[in-house]
Amino acid sequence: MDENWSEALKDLVHGIYVLTAAHEGKINGMIASWVSQVSYDPPLVMVAVHPKRYSHHLIEKAQAFALHVLSRNQKPFLAKFKGPDPLSKFSALEWSRGKTGSPILKDCLAYLDCRLVQSLAPGNHTLFVGRIVDAKKMAPGEPMSTLDYEGTYLGKT
Repeated sequence: MDENWSEALKDLVHGIYVLTAAHEGKINGMIASWVSQVSYDPPLVMVAVHPKRYSHHLIEKAQAFALHVLSRNQKPFLAKFKGPDPLSKFSALEWSRGKTGSPILKDCLAYLDCRLVQSLAPGNHTLFVGRIVDAKKMAPGEPMSTLDYEGTYLGKT
């Protein structure tokens, strides 16, 4: 990526989320920041995931995913989702299965449980568009963003 583009893209502010997915007994969670509401009617959201991510495979197979909004003070919680081992990510966390079968984390501001309706691959990430089938505001607080997080993900692998 051109250095000017790279520097300019760092100024885009994104929320920081945990994306979860599950298929045939396998679960995973990852940090996601390229997330956006796509439609109000029907309620659709989009998340961009690199094809090399394990979560990408699970979303394709399960045709579902869940997004979790974190509070600004949840950096230690977020750190659990940096590692490569799916089982260690969920150890000592309270979670349950959502309506789609995706893991729903208890310790978050809100969650969106989504059924996949479309996927697009316009570049080096796949855009997964999901219809919200269940959602809940779990706690009060200010959502975490890239302003609260060290560094901004620019899509480099």
